[in-house]
Amino acid sequence: MRLGLVLLCAGYVLSQFYRAFLAVLSQVLQADIGAGPEDLAFASGLWFLTFAAMQIPVGEALDRIGPRRTAATLLLLGGGGGALVFALATTPAHVAIAMAMIGVGCSPVLMASYYIFARMFPAPMFATLGAVMIGVGSVGNLAGSAPLAWAVEAFGWRDSLMAMAAISALMAAGIWLTVQDPPRVEQARQGSVLDLLRLPAMWLIFPLMFVNYAPAAGLRGLWVGPYLGDVHGASSAVIGNATLIMGVAMILGTFAYGPLDRWLGTRKWVVFVGNAGGMLALATLALWPELDFAATVALCAAVGLFGMSFPMLMAHGRSFIPAHLAGRGVTLMNLFGIGGVGLLQVVTGRLHGAADAMGGAAAFPYQAVFGFFAVLMALGLGLYLFSRDRLD
Repeated sequence: MRLGLVLLCAGYVLSQFYRAFLAVLSQVLQADIGAGPEDLAFASGLWFLTFAAMQIPVGEALDRIGPRRTAATLLLLGGGGGALVFALATTPAHVAIAMAMIGVGCSPVLMASYYIFARMFPAPMFATLGAVMIGVGSVGNLAGSAPLAWAVEAFGWRDSLMAMAAISALMAAGIWLTVQDPPRVEQARQGSVLDLLRLPAMWLIFPLMFVNYAPAAGLRGLWVGPYLGDVHGASSAVIGNATLIMGVAMILGTFAYGPLDRWLGTRKWVVFVGNAGGMLALATLALWPELDFAATVALCAAVGLFGMSFPMLMAHGRSFIPAHLAGRGVTLMNLFGIGGVGLLQVVTGRLHGAADAMGGAAAFPYQAVFGFFAVLMALGLGLYLFSRDRLD
């Protein structure tokens, strides 16, 4: 099982790479196939939406057939196949199709790990194990920044994506060979997602789950690239370095959140205070979008640092989920988290386009995006205030 978890973590590295690499490719895709910011926002949103849509069937598959076959099959067909389609793309529509396929391929990898953690490890360890998985997996976020910019410059973006298709296929084979499925929970009535939706405690967690990761994923996965290019005149290499800084901040944030519930004796207030910090960084970017370059990158990094409460929120929700619904439970929460990113990525693409059409300063469309994210975070935090804290 150790080697299997290592390979699932490596698969999650790929997932982090695929959700974040469009920011670095924004300028070259614009030049080669005419894919502008709105096209890439749509494609990025499709990755998250298809990822989210797969969470219900993935949860069913985890409980019924186990994580090994679920993760390996989808990563091979969706991840490897989607990267190949991307490498052969000649229009923005091809990029969108490829990103949708890759979203399907990446959809089970993290949840397969979380399912194993929920079933085979002590409950107090869930948040820490989840944070370690995301923190280590976020190396993919870094690989999709400056290293990708270097690879694109050295080999071209098509050959780079061909290599990613091959790596995805090899990773899927490794997961198939090494992951062991936990013993099935025998239950007279298997239950369904509807049983989870009947839990009142979950409905005060879902709204923040829906919005908390969207700003960090949205900025790192797309908006930071066009924003720094349009407002600060940054080149692809400079954008790569800025996204690398934001990626490192996201990794640090993930590891920082991990043990805090055990140290401080609370999950609710760790999540609340952290996300309030991210909301303030977004509000600052919205109010002063033309700050100097260093301050702008620092604020984007702060959004990433504070926006990585995902494993802590997952642990908070998991504490209310019965064991026989573990697979459906973690994937339902992931549906809200990743679905929020996908939907809001599409919405912010439209918002950016509408603001851009109004004319004015180059920063104005991005000011609208940052302000929109800040308002949503405030609403999610307001509802989360009424949630019930729980550690077991």
